[in-house]
Amino acid sequence: MRRDQTHLWELFEPVISGMGFELIEIEHFPNPKHGVLRLFIDKPVGAEVEGVVIEDCSAVSRQISALIDVEDPINGKFNLEVSSPGLDRPLRRLQDFQRFTGSLVKLKTVMPMDGQRNFKGRLLKASEDALVIETDDEEISLPMSAIDKARIVPEY
Repeated sequence: MRRDQTHLWELFEPVISGMGFELIEIEHFPNPKHGVLRLFIDKPVGAEVEGVVIEDCSAVSRQISALIDVEDPINGKFNLEVSSPGLDRPLRRLQDFQRFTGSLVKLKTVMPMDGQRNFKGRLLKASEDALVIETDDEEISLPMSAIDKARIVPEY
């Protein structure tokens, strides 16, 4: 179940955007001893140079660390990690799904749909209302509001 992280998005996204990156996803795993706050960043579509390098992650980490020190938006101890989205990048926003139309994806729904929560197929279409994927057997339309998690499946 995706935890509501609206307050973190509203705090971090303007800073990351101002640095010339897109905030792709936020993962927060609270734990009293070893919590993790993981941010995935990428360069916007059409950027002069594609891809994120370690120096980019370090720069964003320094800015977000300073912001966290001032705003204190998360209770408890945690390690901040800033990463590129990788080959199996998460898909969260409509624009992400539209950008990667044609890609192989894995989806997990909030509630079972026709008896299952996990789906894998080629992303054919994405709109505000629904995603359409093609599996080995059929085309499946899933309501956008039903999607809990989505990732690209790397093809080699």
